[in-house]
Amino acid sequence: MALVNEHFLKLPNNYFFSDVEKKVNSFKVTHPKADLIRLGTGDVILPLPQACIEAMHRAVDEMGHESTFRGYGPEAGYPFLINAIIKHDYNPRGVHLEPSEIFVSDGSKSDTGNIGDILRHDNSIGVTDPIYPVYIDSNVSCGRAGELLADGKWSNVVYMPCLPENDFIPQLPKQRVDIIYLCYPNNPTGTVLSKAELRKWVNYALENDTLLIFDGAYEAYIQHPDIPHSIYEIKGAKKVAIEFRSFSKTAGFTGVRCGYTVIPKELTGGTLAGKRIPLTPLWRRHQETKFNGTSYITQRGAEAIYTPEGKEQVKAHIQYYMNNAQLMKRALTSIGLKTAGGEDAPYLWVKAPDGLSSWKFFEKLLYEAQVVTTPGVGFGPNGEGYLRLTAFGKKERIQEAMQRLCQCL
Repeated sequence: MALVNEHFLKLPNNYFFSDVEKKVNSFKVTHPKADLIRLGTGDVILPLPQACIEAMHRAVDEMGHESTFRGYGPEAGYPFLINAIIKHDYNPRGVHLEPSEIFVSDGSKSDTGNIGDILRHDNSIGVTDPIYPVYIDSNVSCGRAGELLADGKWSNVVYMPCLPENDFIPQLPKQRVDIIYLCYPNNPTGTVLSKAELRKWVNYALENDTLLIFDGAYEAYIQHPDIPHSIYEIKGAKKVAIEFRSFSKTAGFTGVRCGYTVIPKELTGGTLAGKRIPLTPLWRRHQETKFNGTSYITQRGAEAIYTPEGKEQVKAHIQYYMNNAQLMKRALTSIGLKTAGGEDAPYLWVKAPDGLSSWKFFEKLLYEAQVVTTPGVGFGPNGEGYLRLTAFGKKERIQEAMQRLCQCL
């Protein structure tokens, strides 16, 4: 008999977003004529930038000729995309990286979930609360999170609350933690860290020999010039941080799948014997074992994001979504709801009125306004009493949703 990984049995029976969809489907059965507007799912709606489409078409044509056909590509990504990433995403910000430190992938979700494969199962972990569920679930499945307690927290996880009284900025943990997850701009709260705040985390990591897992999937949405786009803008960060980037929300690649991970050569982990081991070759070996590389066609599409035309098209898409976010924030604030985010991220974190729970607020908007949102409690115990709204929608539908919300609240 093959024995199962019993840590998987500790996970909730359904992925949180599947539970949301079940409630929506139940509503649709009893209200078949309802005109639902979705502000909950973090999926984009605008088509791919034209520069990407044209580049991918050219790549498809290449695959149709023997002289330009490509089979297996390099697991870490083609040099043309890696060099474009370095030239456009990092060099302008004074961050110098080598091609061997960039790993192209099928998106940051899989990379943030798989990075734990190169780290011991008994490392302690720290997370902001609320938090993107994948960070927790991937650690539960390998036994690193411990047991689920009655208060909804995991026994081996250090939680760093993001509360309104501190503008949803987490405080440094009082104890030493081996691995800390940070996501900025933040999903789900939509908040950001200033350079001064991010420097505190880098300094903490340097002082405590802590590894920072930094998810920068939404950096392209930052509007204020003083907010860092990369953790490597902070001195010393290369010694303590892994950074994840995604083209999903930046350029509409949610269905195409492409992103990348940065592991600087200075970054090391330890063995029980006290030896320091570089993490870059470990991750390279991991990818060579478990990943055959992102498709050539996809990488050509991603490369086109960095052309002058591609940059303008991506900028226009992001501005469209951020205009939606500002529209939503104005409308919600006008009826007295407390909101965070929506200024440097496509997410708004909305406090439920009258002491409603997350699920009660979700159901109220679903049944009374026919608007789908995401209950904040799904992002952790401190998400209780909040909803996450996304700006990924058509402007006209966003306006309609805000009118409905204002009428029912």
